Amino acid sequence: MKSQLAGFVLLVSLFFTSASQAAVVECQGRFVNPITDVCWLCIFPISIGSAAVSAGINVDTPNPASPIQVCPMPPPIFKRIGIAMGYWEPVALVDVTRAPFCMVNLGATLGGGFNIGTGTDGDVGRAEGTFYQVHWYKYPLTYWLNIIASAGCLEGGDMDIAYLSELDPTWNVSSVALVLSPEAMLFNNVIAQAACAADAAAAFFGKPLDALFWCAGAHGSMYPFTGHTSNEFSPLNASTLLAEKMAFKLHRQGMIMNTIGADTAVCYEYPSPIMPKERWRYQMTNMIPDSAMCHPVGRSTMIWGTGHMTPADRHNYGYLMWRKRNCVYL
Repeated sequence: MKSQLAGFVLLVSLFFTSASQAAVVECQGRFVNPITDVCWLCIFPISIGSAAVSAGINVDTPNPASPIQVCPMPPPIFKRIGIAMGYWEPVALVDVTRAPFCMVNLGATLGGGFNIGTGTDGDVGRAEGTFYQVHWYKYPLTYWLNIIASAGCLEGGDMDIAYLSELDPTWNVSSVALVLSPEAMLFNNVIAQAACAADAAAAFFGKPLDALFWCAGAHGSMYPFTGHTSNEFSPLNASTLLAEKMAFKLHRQGMIMNTIGADTAVCYEYPSPIMPKERWRYQMTNMIPDSAMCHPVGRSTMIWGTGHMTPADRHNYGYLMWRKRNCVYL
């Protein structure tokens, strides 16, 4: 009897040991090297006014026609004169992971003792699919390295965890997410989704179509703003879609500002509840960094996905998000 009891205890201990080891393996990641893991060619094109000073590997967005800009200063009677400049800057790191509180781009986990964000997306009757958590970090790399000297042309601050989807109830349930995006109901039909083929083609050859704001090109639909992806056929495709969804969601919540190439708008940042897709790019940083190129929103992962997954892949991905910035250089 004692031997049977000892065997049972040993079996139970082995089970929990293997389960805990599996939980550790489930969270993978590495700290991003800001020098070797970043596609520094993605900062181009750089423009002065509407003239491109240096070419880039991707198509640029419109820039101000005049190189000279006059911006108001407080009090309103004062003005400042500067040069209209346009470039692409890295602004955020994004984790997309199946393991709650797995900080992929930090190579660490905050999951010890937490039981939030586990399980499925919480919607009853959902079609079979997958569910990911997403984390958004502020990552003002050009500010740290002092690449651009003018303070008016930089995303300043320190690296910070700006958003954890595990703490957001709207990320789990589509019906709750409608509070932030009620217009999603207008695009839940075959006609609206079929239009995304045009967006996918545009992203393949250059840049996405901002008019089709509900589309994420070849990746799928931007709506709803949840971590659920139905009928996942490619983890890379799903993870890039969720990174793009998060950028849109944070635009909607007023947590990301925008600058645009119009002559009257480069003086300040301002809210943009509809994400300007053509002004965003992404590149992979985890698990296998892609420091050679970045991609517009909605471009098919089949173009760059080869060699970016391994047989030991645990569905932990990291991306660096690039945003076009138009500003007045003083």
